[in-house]
Amino acid sequence: MATTSIPTAIPFLDAARGVPTSRTPVWFMRQAGRSLPEYRAVRGDGSILDAIKNPELSTEITLQPVRRHGVDAAVLYSDIVVPAHAIGFGIDVAPGTGPVATQPFRSAADLARVRRFEPETDTPYVLETVRQLAATLPADVPLLAFAGAPFTVASYLVEGRPSRTYEHTKALMHTDEVLWHQLMEALVQHSTASIASQLDNGAKAFQLFDSWAGALSRADYDHFVLPHSRAVFAALRTSHPDVPGIHFGIGCDHLLESMLSAGPQVLGLDWRTPIQSARARMGANLVVQGNLDPALVLAGVDVALPGTDDVLADNAGHPGHIFNLGHGVQPNTDPGVLTAIVAHVHERTTR
Repeated sequence: MATTSIPTAIPFLDAARGVPTSRTPVWFMRQAGRSLPEYRAVRGDGSILDAIKNPELSTEITLQPVRRHGVDAAVLYSDIVVPAHAIGFGIDVAPGTGPVATQPFRSAADLARVRRFEPETDTPYVLETVRQLAATLPADVPLLAFAGAPFTVASYLVEGRPSRTYEHTKALMHTDEVLWHQLMEALVQHSTASIASQLDNGAKAFQLFDSWAGALSRADYDHFVLPHSRAVFAALRTSHPDVPGIHFGIGCDHLLESMLSAGPQVLGLDWRTPIQSARARMGANLVVQGNLDPALVLAGVDVALPGTDDVLADNAGHPGHIFNLGHGVQPNTDPGVLTAIVAHVHERTTR
């Protein structure tokens, strides 16, 4: 499989490798989407999955925050359930709810519904979007591929909708461990194939979202999840050895050492974990992404910019820092605050 070369003097990629950068790079999770009026103007009705199937529309939506905010990376406009939807599992994204499966995964018979994911035939529209973006983005703004981590995708398939308790997911883990690992192995293939195909078509880095792993104890994470997350990073390190990967989850302070051991080059932090604390625990050379509290952005620029300064001070000039929020941009965010944050980080850190 072809590998993706890593250009030099690109702030995001330099920071991801922990080498000195011209400035601290900035991007925001969920930067392409509901907070932007230009997004609402072009998005149209229907499921996000329908919009993703339109390469011209997806390209435009991905580019919008790059134009408006001046961020240092674009993230593909997509969703973590795209592979599961494309193979016909029966999952969609319900507005105001999130991923919903009418027939959740509950027994061995459901394994047949989680067939192998073939990006070239199952999601050619995603690959066309990636190619269009690779040809359009500024040379110093890389495109980030992304996929859902096996656990988080499994939780949606098993629960059938977003959950606070993950009761069915945890029950499956503990009552049918063989079936659980079979499901996770299938989703490892989905995550790996999805990210690899995006990298092969022009993306330069990737993020693996394990959004809901924080719902697990460390013992359960290490036994039921870590081997599969590790398999994703190992496969991508073999197929694309020079491409940096980011690992991120919410409420995962108790899991960070395990998540790092899965093999990412960059560890995403939510707002609960200080950067200096993470480096004290996992090494002074730890490359991190984060971690301004999104609530401070909602509070306005007079609150967000001091919060931004606190994050920069916490990083203390370390070259291995990608500035981001500690979670995704909220729909009611004022885009002007995000633009101000980007300009502020660049002004304070340009070397």
